[in-house]
Amino acid sequence: MTLRERILAVYRGECPDVVPFMLDLSHWFYHRHRRPWDLSATYEEPEYDLIDYHRRNKVGFYLPNLGSFYSIIYPQDVRVTTRKETVGGSPSIVWRVETPSGCIERQRVWNETTYSWQIERWGFEDERGLCVFREAMSRRRFEPHWEKYRAWNDYVGDTGVVYLPMGYSGMGYLLNQWMGIEGVSYATVDFPDILLEAIEAVNANLLELVDLCCASPAEVVLFTDNFSGDVQPPAFFNRWTRKYYVEAVRRLHAAGKQVAVHIDGRLRGALQMIRETGADCADAVTPTPMGDLSPAQCREEAGPNFILSGGVSPNLWLPGVPLETFRTGVLDWLALKTSNCRFIANAGDQVPPDAEESRIALMRDLVAEFGQYDRPN
Repeated sequence: MTLRERILAVYRGECPDVVPFMLDLSHWFYHRHRRPWDLSATYEEPEYDLIDYHRRNKVGFYLPNLGSFYSIIYPQDVRVTTRKETVGGSPSIVWRVETPSGCIERQRVWNETTYSWQIERWGFEDERGLCVFREAMSRRRFEPHWEKYRAWNDYVGDTGVVYLPMGYSGMGYLLNQWMGIEGVSYATVDFPDILLEAIEAVNANLLELVDLCCASPAEVVLFTDNFSGDVQPPAFFNRWTRKYYVEAVRRLHAAGKQVAVHIDGRLRGALQMIRETGADCADAVTPTPMGDLSPAQCREEAGPNFILSGGVSPNLWLPGVPLETFRTGVLDWLALKTSNCRFIANAGDQVPPDAEESRIALMRDLVAEFGQYDRPN
C-alpha cells in the first residue's frame, strides 16, 4: 500500500498493511533551510520543495500550513489590513480590523531563537473590542479556490493525504488570536452573555464555511483549534463550543468527509470531549513525557474507534535526548497497534526546529519494521 492508501484505510475503519506514517515538517524545514515564513501571507502554489523532501524520505505529507484554498470577503463597512513593523530590531506583523464600532489590533514579533512569531500584543480585552470582533467575523463570505487544493493534492499524490484546514471556532479565534487565555477567562465572568452571543454569531458564520468545505474535493477536513484539556476542559467546551462542533461534524459527515481536530496540549478530558462530537481523529496527540497521558492511556481515554494521530513528544526529537529514548517513544506509540488499527504514527504536533534529521529516518524505519500488521495465512 502507498502512504496515501494507508492513511485513508484508517479513516475508513480498515486495517492497512503497515501503520500510516506522516509528519508536519514545515516548521523544521523552514528552520533548516533558513527560509522566512510570513503569517500574513498564504502560499498560492504547493510547497514543492517541502513536498519533495517528504517524498524522497518516504514521509507522509498531510498539512498545508499556509495553503490558501478559499477567500474570505468582508462586508464593505469592514476594513481588514496588515502592516509590517520592527520591534527591538525584529520584524513584526500587526493585524487591524476596523468596523463602524471601532478598531482592534493584534501584533506578533519574530523570534529567531524559536523560529516563530510570538504574540506581542493581544487585540482587545473589553466589550467594545468584542463588538468589533463580532461585527467583522460574523458577516464574512467565503469563495472557494478548489483548483489550488487540487494542485496540492495532485503534487502530493501517493505521498499522503492533503487535509483541508478549516481554521478556528469562534472561541478558538478569541483564545489563540484576539484575547488570549487570560482575557477570555475574565470575559467569561465580566460579560458572559455578550461573549456567548458573539461566539454563537461567529460560529453561525463559520457553518457557512463548513458548507463550502462539504463541496470541496478534500477527503479530510481539519479543525485547527489548539485544544488542551487544561485550557478548554469539558465543562468549558460544552458551554462555549460543543454545539458548533457537533453541527459542523454532522454536516461534513453527511457530505462524506472525515473530520480531524487539532489537540496539541493536555489530553485528559480533551480526547473524550472531542470524540463525543462525532469527530473521527485527534491530530497532534502528544503523550508523555511532555503530555499528560501515556500512549495506552490515550487509547483508554479516546475509546476504541477514535483515531489517534501523533505519538512522539517534541522534546524527544532534540539532539540532547538519547536516541534510545527516542526509539522507545516511537515503539511505545506503535504498541497501540495490538489493540486496533485506529491510529497514525506522527509527531506530537510539529517536528521542532532543532530536531535531528536522522530521527526522521529512524522513525520511518521503526514504523516499517515494527508497524506491520499480522496478516492471516
